[in-house]
Amino acid sequence: MTGGAPRGTVHHLELWVPNLARAERSWGWLLGELGYAPFQSWEHGRSWRLGTAYVVVEESPAMRAGTHDRRRPGLNHVALHAGTRAQLDALVDAAPSHGWRPLFADRYPNAGGPEHDAGYLEDGDGFEVELVAG
Repeated sequence: MTGGAPRGTVHHLELWVPNLARAERSWGWLLGELGYAPFQSWEHGRSWRLGTAYVVVEESPAMRAGTHDRRRPGLNHVALHAGTRAQLDALVDAAPSHGWRPLFADRYPNAGGPEHDAGYLEDGDGFEVELVAG
């Protein structure tokens, strides 16, 4: 999986989640809408791939107790290209029926600034994704 990828690009992202079925529903839908295809499946995890990069959700048996909190040190959010503004709007509109909650809805689509069209979503486990148009 390393051949041909530009140096410094993301190889993969792995999220440890407390509930695999819930993560598979929300992340699987979103990644599929963005063009990712199912890649790997095992007892405790799933992954989806786009080009040379892939995203993993795993309910690892090695995970420590506790919950993810994007406001604590560590990963705050993942930003993904969403395509056109119309594609962004469609994703944001459909997201709640797939386990996502809109963030900063009162400032959509410019919560990140006046020249930045994006939608911010949070899944049932508190993971945030920023979908960027353009």
